[in-house]
Amino acid sequence: MTTSNEVLKAIHYRRSVFQANFTDQEVSKEDILSILEAANAAPTHKRTQPWRFTIFRKEGLQRLGTELANIYKSVTPAEKYLEKTEHAMAEKATASNVALALVVNYSGDVPEWEELAATSCAIQNMWLAAHSLNLGGYWATPGLINHLGEFLRLEPNQKCIGIFYLGHTNVELREPARTAIEEKITWIEE
Repeated sequence: MTTSNEVLKAIHYRRSVFQANFTDQEVSKEDILSILEAANAAPTHKRTQPWRFTIFRKEGLQRLGTELANIYKSVTPAEKYLEKTEHAMAEKATASNVALALVVNYSGDVPEWEELAATSCAIQNMWLAAHSLNLGGYWATPGLINHLGEFLRLEPNQKCIGIFYLGHTNVELREPARTAIEEKITWIEE
């Protein structure tokens, strides 16, 4: 992509960056708050602002990892359970500097899909803000998130829709692997 427009560049080059590519450098609270301020600027029907975030750092990551491992052990049938996977669940949370539980707060004022769409827009804003700060991240959606409600102290109208792992990275920008937009559009001009 050849453009000098920084917003378009960020949209074009923003990528999922996984924990294996994170460095040990701590993500500052200031950067986290900048990223969440960007999320808070997302569009929202009737100003319901349905996005909610629980931020795990430092020892909080250990607590999240322990909870994910415990959930895996409790919900996995014995014939599918692997101790290696249980340990991997715990380690995954601690392999980043920050993990954010992504929660939709359904207001009842608009259809649920609109609240989910608004929260997804907030997450995309987060991703772009992280990219602009030279941070990497990705939105993980393991089935275990469906069991985090009590741990996150969610209310009945709330649902966890993923965990966003965040960290410093040295990953090189690369062209996106996308098919041409012409394959995805239809023009109607008459």
